Amino acid sequence: MTSYIGLIRKDADTDFGVDFPDFPGCVSAGATLDEARHMAQEALELHVGGILEDGEVLPVPSSLEAIMADPENADAVAFLVSVPEAADRAVRVNITLPERLLRRIDERAKNRSAFLARAAEKALAES
Repeated sequence: MTSYIGLIRKDADTDFGVDFPDFPGCVSAGATLDEARHMAQEALELHVGGILEDGEVLPVPSSLEAIMADPENADAVAFLVSVPEAADRAVRVNITLPERLLRRIDERAKNRSAFLARAAEKALAES
């Protein structure tokens, strides 16, 4: 996962606003801090998803020092928001396995998909 810095701001008669310096135009808000954090997570995931769907590359996350050096950010509170990498996103696949093998997997694993993913990663690392 990659984490980007979100900035929370609040004026006297407003909700908590959130923006992301690495993603101009990606903004969110919430009536409470918890709601603002939740909405910021959702906004960033949607924004990043759109960038990836367009085949573009995500920016390298800016450092906290670089973001806070901007005088426009002096009144903001920084926090990290994590988004899954494109390679980490789960993709549904349809595979065919011998029934006997599938039974053995199910006897051993609580989560069939996780078991098969670990087995594949191990096999790829060995090759």
